[in-house]
Amino acid sequence: MSASKNQNYLHGAAILAVAVVIVKILGAIYKIPLGNILNDEGFAHFNVAYNLYNVLLTLSTAGLPIALAKLISEANSLNKPLQIKRTFNVAITSFVVLGAAGSAVMLAFPTELAAFMEDVEASQSILTMAPSVILVCIMSAFRGYTQGLSDMRPTSVSQVIEVAGKVIFGLAAVLLLERQGASLPILSAGAISGVSFGSLVACVYIGVVAIKRMKDESLRLAEHPGDADTETDSSKAILKRLVKIGIPIALGSCVLSVITLVNTKLVLGRLQNAAGFSFEDAKVLFGVYSKALTLYNLPAAIITPLTISVVPAIAGFLAKKHYSEAKTVIESSLRISTIIALPMAVGLSVLSGPIMDGLYYGSAEQGTTLLAIMGAASFFVCLSLMTTAILQAGGRERLPMYTMLIGGTMNIVLNWFLVGNPNINIFGAPIGTLLCYVVMSGLNLWFVMNKLPERPKLAKVFLMPAINCLIMGFVAWLLYPAVLGLIGAGTQPERKLVLIGLVAAIGAAIIVYLLLTIVTRAITLDDMKLVPKGEKIAELLHIK
Repeated sequence: MSASKNQNYLHGAAILAVAVVIVKILGAIYKIPLGNILNDEGFAHFNVAYNLYNVLLTLSTAGLPIALAKLISEANSLNKPLQIKRTFNVAITSFVVLGAAGSAVMLAFPTELAAFMEDVEASQSILTMAPSVILVCIMSAFRGYTQGLSDMRPTSVSQVIEVAGKVIFGLAAVLLLERQGASLPILSAGAISGVSFGSLVACVYIGVVAIKRMKDESLRLAEHPGDADTETDSSKAILKRLVKIGIPIALGSCVLSVITLVNTKLVLGRLQNAAGFSFEDAKVLFGVYSKALTLYNLPAAIITPLTISVVPAIAGFLAKKHYSEAKTVIESSLRISTIIALPMAVGLSVLSGPIMDGLYYGSAEQGTTLLAIMGAASFFVCLSLMTTAILQAGGRERLPMYTMLIGGTMNIVLNWFLVGNPNINIFGAPIGTLLCYVVMSGLNLWFVMNKLPERPKLAKVFLMPAINCLIMGFVAWLLYPAVLGLIGAGTQPERKLVLIGLVAAIGAAIIVYLLLTIVTRAITLDDMKLVPKGEKIAELLHIK
């Protein structure tokens, strides 16, 4: 297989990471003006529908794409092209059936689902989003196929196409409806229609690319029939393996999606029934919480490409019993994800006020404290994602399911009591999330240390990045008010002045953090060798 089609796992992760950056920029173009158009109340309708969609989507796609990528990676490592073909055929059939079931539920019961979520006005958004489930299921099958072959480009491009379609169609729809004087529930449905449109376009693209790749592989086999594996597993055996690997992963992922859904209902319900807020006030609080959630999800979105690449990489090494190489991948993945996610988490917490004021000017004041707490939680989310991927790749799919169940149950219990307390109210939601992910990531790390063939060294992973981030955060905390003072912003600065101070503080923090990372050798030359052009970058930055 050519090098262009079989990238080093971190090369693949870097390709995905670039796509994620583009996706997040486009997503900001979508969600920030959307949040301002819909205001806190309308954004609550949007988020209710999206959380429900995520549950059905997770039920359909969470475990099987990872299982598919793992099985294809193993077959590819052992040079079994016919096994790859049969595995994909079994998977795509399963994905279509599950996706159709998910879409049917949303199409048949939008009002009932919205009422269950304590927001009956979200029913139009739920109905509009229904086609996305089956489309994303089909797309996930094609992504699992190409990822299993260590080719991350199709996934990356399809992600960009998906979000570009969402932005263009969704914003066009909501702006058109706004001019016609549509209500907030209809505006929310118009905005969310972009998700279905983007899914359709991306599905068509990656389907064409994956089918072409399959034809190329078939031609290669026809020219070199001696390369073909003479024995392949039966479709029944492949389905059994997909289910065996995929179900624990799906259940584990579903635990979090279901818990997010339950918490959506729980937060809205407890704010009204226990904390004493009216329906209108509860929607506003949940809306500003949803805006903070958008920012809180950013670090996890950047780390997810690395977790996608880790699964086939570790699975391939373990299939060949190369335990030392698997350990190297694990250590590098944990270290690089920490170096990326931790400063983002610190930045969200330290600069939570100017971030909310700069992006969602005029939104409810609770947003600052909500984002400060959720910023801290975002690092533990990333750590949980990475350790979950490592355990899944190492054949320990059930363990993350247990940790998610423990942490998620704890989250629900905490939200019940904290959100229902009038003195804590909406702030109980991020507190519960923070504690939930601290527990989950801690348990996952313990399993990584004790249940895999070789124990990674964690001190090199966490110590120096943590020290560097503390210094970086202190610099940002000092610099933001200093810049506002220099430009004469006053005690209640305008939005553009907030953005000027924010950009200056973030820029200085990034420079300080990069310099500290190099000086303290928080990242090693071996790590840089795994990154595209890493050796040249290491030479330029004097990383040894």
